[in-house]
Amino acid sequence: MQPAHLVAQGVRRSFGSTHAVRDMTFTASPGRVTGLIGPNGSGKTTLLLMLATLLAPDAGTIRIGGVDPLHDPAAVRAITGWMPDVLGSWASLTTRATLELTGRLYGFEKARARKRAQELIELVHLDELADQPTRVLSRGQKQRMSLARALVHDPAVLLLDEPASGLDPEARVDLRILVRSLAAEGRTVLVSSHVLAELEEMADDAVYVQHGETVSADRLEALRDAPRLWRIRAADPAALDAALAGRSDLSEDHLGTLVPVRDESAAADLLAHLVTAGVRVVAFGPASGEMERTFLELSREARA
Repeated sequence: MQPAHLVAQGVRRSFGSTHAVRDMTFTASPGRVTGLIGPNGSGKTTLLLMLATLLAPDAGTIRIGGVDPLHDPAAVRAITGWMPDVLGSWASLTTRATLELTGRLYGFEKARARKRAQELIELVHLDELADQPTRVLSRGQKQRMSLARALVHDPAVLLLDEPASGLDPEARVDLRILVRSLAAEGRTVLVSSHVLAELEEMADDAVYVQHGETVSADRLEALRDAPRLWRIRAADPAALDAALAGRSDLSEDHLGTLVPVRDESAAADLLAHLVTAGVRVVAFGPASGEMERTFLELSREARA
C-alpha cells in the first residue's frame, strides 16, 4: 500500500436547479483522519460519491493518489475503500460469502479471498455472525460489515459516510480505535459524521462545509477567536456564585455554570481565581468539543 493524498479543488455538482456542491476545496493527507462536518443537505454525501467515482463533478478537479477519478475510475477504485451511509447487501448471502465475493470482484483468487474475509470478520468482531445471512444483521452489525467490505482490498484511502450510525457505545469505541489504527498504517481517512463527540476523539483535521461550500480558513480562524463557554461545578454552589459575583455573562445548564472565556490561558486564570477564593471545584472544562463549538457557531451565523 502506497500512501495517497486526496485533493479536491473547486468541485461543483448540481442536480437540475439544485446546487448540491457549489465549491469544495480541501486536502486530506496520509496517516491522518480528516473529519467532514456539516449539516444535513450541505453536500457531504454528494462530495463523497464524487470521490468514490460514483458521480462526476460538473467542474473542479479531484485527485486521489494523483489520479483523476473522472478519467481513470478503475485506478481510483483500486486504492479507495468506500463505506456508504446505508449498506446495500445480498440478503441471502452470509457475511463471510459477501466478503469473499467482494474479494473475488477485486480479482483475488479463491484462497486469498477466503483468508482476507476471515481476517476482516475478526477485525470487525463479526465472528459469531459470519455464517448467518446478512438479512439477520442489525443496523450496527451491517455497519461493521460495510467497513469490512471497504477494507477488502487494503485501500490507501478510506471514505467513511456516517460509520458510527447504529453502533452501540462499545462498538463506537472499537470503531474509533480501528479507524485510528488504519490511519496510523499510512492510510488517508475521510470521515463524514454527525456524531461530533466521536469525531472529536477520532479526527486529526476537520473540513467544515455549509451550503455546498467548504468554509474558508479565515472564517474558521475568526470563530476560534470568539469566547468559548466553560462549564464549572463546585461542591458548594453558593461559594462559586460568590466568587463569580459581578459577572453578567454567566448562564447555567443542568450540568453546571457556564462562563465564556477568551482562550485556555484565560480559563487557567479563572480556575486559579476560583481556587484562591476557596471554591472546591469538582468539574471544570469546555462545555463542548472544538468541532461541536465550531459547527454550532457556523450554524448561528447562517441563521443570523
